[in-house]
Amino acid sequence: MEPFFALTSPYAVLWDLDGTLADTGEAHYQAWADTLAEEGQPFNRDLFRQTFGMNNTGVLTLLYGQTPPPEEVARISDRKERAFRVAIHGRVALHNGVHAWLEKLQQAGYRQAVASSAPAENIDVLVDELGIRPYFSELVSGGSLPGKPAPDVFLEAARRLNVAPKNCIVVEDAVPGVQAARSAGMKCIAITNTNSAENLAGADLITDDLTRLKLDDFTVN
Repeated sequence: MEPFFALTSPYAVLWDLDGTLADTGEAHYQAWADTLAEEGQPFNRDLFRQTFGMNNTGVLTLLYGQTPPPEEVARISDRKERAFRVAIHGRVALHNGVHAWLEKLQQAGYRQAVASSAPAENIDVLVDELGIRPYFSELVSGGSLPGKPAPDVFLEAARRLNVAPKNCIVVEDAVPGVQAARSAGMKCIAITNTNSAENLAGADLITDDLTRLKLDDFTVN
């Protein structure tokens, strides 16, 4: 869906979703914990933190020590994501400063996209739950692509927006996402919602509060 505003900026902003746009961590944790308990697979919050930024194949590879057969990945993922989509209703909110920046970037003529490791169904449910769909030209799921730190989801978002990767600015909260942005040749703004500034040191700019940023931070030198 093409937004109604004039797209006059040469730049695009690619937003990660979970942990960056919105605080969905508790819903994801509970969905994984319940699903993996049924599978007899140990799981705890330390393991959960290690999965930030990964798609489900990456998560299950980490947990099992090897990539499960595709049919097992699909079966477990489907159960977990159905549980997550139920859990989020009325229980998720945008992080501080996100709505103001979505609005400001829209008014400045930026193209914006969600570029997330989440399945497409989750992205659809979340952007509607959060009321932010009109700000995005594209909603790009990396669920069927090589997972972050591979750059594929960001490169696909740039392709769909018809913006050169060097003119894209990624906003991320996870280490694999920062690595993926750099591999894609994109500027990366990291927000310390789920990781320390030290862990996110590969980003071009690190902040603990999006409200501290300036519009110039969303440009490429």
